[in-house]
Amino acid sequence: MSALEHAPVARPAPRGDMDRPAPMSRGRKAIFGADFARWFGRAWLAGGYAFLYLPMLTLIVYSFNHSRLPSQWGGFSLEWYAKLAGDTEIINGLKLSLKIAFLSATGSIILGTMAAFTLVKYKRFTGRTFFTGMINAPLVMPEVIQGLSLLLMLVAIQRAIGFPERGLVTIWLGHLVLGMSYATVVVQARLRTLNPQLEEAAMNLGARPWQVFTLVTLPMITQSLVSAWLLTFSLSLDDVVVSAFLNGPGATPMPIVIFSRARLGLDPSVNAVATVIIVVVATAVALASIWVARNERRRAAEISAAQRDDS
Repeated sequence: MSALEHAPVARPAPRGDMDRPAPMSRGRKAIFGADFARWFGRAWLAGGYAFLYLPMLTLIVYSFNHSRLPSQWGGFSLEWYAKLAGDTEIINGLKLSLKIAFLSATGSIILGTMAAFTLVKYKRFTGRTFFTGMINAPLVMPEVIQGLSLLLMLVAIQRAIGFPERGLVTIWLGHLVLGMSYATVVVQARLRTLNPQLEEAAMNLGARPWQVFTLVTLPMITQSLVSAWLLTFSLSLDDVVVSAFLNGPGATPMPIVIFSRARLGLDPSVNAVATVIIVVVATAVALASIWVARNERRRAAEISAAQRDDS
C-alpha cells in the first residue's frame, strides 16, 4: 500500500465554521478604546477653541484694567472707554474703516455675484480660463504684492488724469479686488447646488431671464450673499497690508492707527476699541446666523408642504 493511501483525507469544514469570523489577533487589537477617542476628540476641540478665542477674551478683560501695563492687573476700571470717546485719531480711523468695509462688502457681493453667475451658467466662452485665473489670483497672491502693484497702478492713473487721490477711494478699490474673489467663491459654491429645473420651469411659464434671476435665483442665494457680505466686511475691516500701501494724508484706517501705536507700546484704549469691535461683529454674526437658520427652517417647511400637496 502506498503512502498516499495512508495520508489523512482533508474534510471540508462545516458551513457554520466558515461563516464565523476569525478571531482577531492580539497584535491587531485596538490600543485605545472608544471612550478614549471620544474624550480625546473633545479635548482637542476645546484646545483649538481656547487657542482661537482665549486671546480675545484676555483682550476684553484687560480693556477694563486700571493699570497701563498689559501684564499687571490694577483693578476694574472704565477709564479707557471714557478716554476712547475723546481719542479723535482712533474714532476717525474707526469711522473710516467702517465706511470702507461697508462699501467694499457691498461692491464685492455685487461683482462677485456677477462673476459667479458667469462661471456657473456659461460653461464655455472666450477667455474663461484667463477670467477664472484673475478671479482666483488675489486668493493666493501675497497682499504685499497686491498692495504694491495697486499703488503703482493708481499713482500712474492719478498722474495721467488727476484722479484718484490716495485715500478712501484707493483703499476701497484695493479691498474691492480682494473681497470680490472671496465673494465669488462663496456665491459660486451656492449656485452650483441649485436645481436648474426651477429656473427652467420659470422660463417655461413666460418669465424673462432677468425675472428668473430676481424672482427665482436671487431668493435662493440670499443666505450665501449675506455670508459673503459678512466675510468681506471682516476682511476689509482688519486689513493692514493693502491699507498701508494705499492710504493717504487724512485717511488712516483704524488698523493702521493701531499698528503705528504698537511700535511705541499699546495704549489700553486700543483694548477698549478692539472690545467694541468684537462685540459689534459677534452680535452681527449671531443675528445673521439666526436669520439664516430661520430661513432654512421656513424653506424646509415650505418644501415639505409642497410635497404633501403633490402627493
